[in-house]
Amino acid sequence: MKVIMSGNEAIARGAYEGGARFASAYPGTPSTEILENMPQYGEAVYSEWAPNEKVATEAAIGASIAGVRSFCAMKHVGMNVAADPIYTFAYTGVTGGFVMVVADDPGQHSSQNEQDNRNQAKAARLLMLEPSDSQEAHDFMKKAFALSEKMDMPVLMHVTTRVCHSKGIVELGEREEAVVPDYEPKIKKYVTAPANAKVLRKTLEERVAAARAFANDCEFNKVEMHDTKIGVVTSGVSYQYARETFGENASYLKLGLTFPLPYDLMKDFCSKVDKVYVVEEMDPYLEEHLKMLGIECTGKDVIPKYDELNTDIVRKAFLGVEPETYTSDMKTVVRPPALCAGCPHRGLFYCLSKREKKDHIMITGDIGCYTLGMAAPLNALHSCICMGASLSQR
Repeated sequence: MKVIMSGNEAIARGAYEGGARFASAYPGTPSTEILENMPQYGEAVYSEWAPNEKVATEAAIGASIAGVRSFCAMKHVGMNVAADPIYTFAYTGVTGGFVMVVADDPGQHSSQNEQDNRNQAKAARLLMLEPSDSQEAHDFMKKAFALSEKMDMPVLMHVTTRVCHSKGIVELGEREEAVVPDYEPKIKKYVTAPANAKVLRKTLEERVAAARAFANDCEFNKVEMHDTKIGVVTSGVSYQYARETFGENASYLKLGLTFPLPYDLMKDFCSKVDKVYVVEEMDPYLEEHLKMLGIECTGKDVIPKYDELNTDIVRKAFLGVEPETYTSDMKTVVRPPALCAGCPHRGLFYCLSKREKKDHIMITGDIGCYTLGMAAPLNALHSCICMGASLSQR
């Protein structure tokens, strides 16, 4: 059956079909709808909201250690909170397949910073998958659990706002139940006391090497050969922008498994084209690896290192084509976002604004819709750093 799904809906469906039995998440745009879409699959997947991303990750890790396929989900800044357990879990490996879904927000549509968590996959040494549309979000998530078990590594499913919220046609499949082994303690594997951790650190590098060999010839990384004057190396939704820009006037190395990167495949593809362009959002992650391999390429010298990409930006950067625009003499009314009518925060911010003018107090805040207390006429919020920082700053 084929249905229209957002990327988040597709990830949830892929987890169900992939045999997941446990899911935990902390809400945050653009990832929230992933866990919201799990209850429809009934008791097949036990799903729960966690008080924060660290707890969500630890709960899913516990399920994996017990032998069941599990995942956690969060937005990009949440991975900072979850870094403590996930960096160590990379050392131990898994029992049941484990996936961490992290949704980056290029362009800061609803976030206090931009963050390219592809760098976290490299630093923590997590297998990383990057789907480019809803169908791949479904397929990659479904296959991620078996991949995690095959490589004995946690998987980072790296998605972005445009993949999460765009909709596309998804072909659904059936649920594949995974065998849950009887639980048995594995002290040397999961107790990361220094004596064990030193051994695990070495085996981690061996697993990364095996995964890199796998990446050179796997279904997640695809080569599309057309005109060989231009070769485009890309991943995630950036592939869509590149394809719309160059069409069949370029060849493509579309990377879906992006840590560890397939160095042999990258070198082979680049040797077959005259020019290499790199189309990626935010950091020059792919570009830096290509240059490390001695491959000349054009990327962030023409594409911004910040904000969300689109086809117009890519077309202008590489082809010098200005986007078509429409001008009008009509004047539009600027309506900045405001607290909702009846919002209980209004009264509090009103009182704080009066106090601030009288006593010159510092008003600290957190992320969330109540950040709008900063706006006129209230002007009653002086800082917004991260979740919980309002209390610590006091």
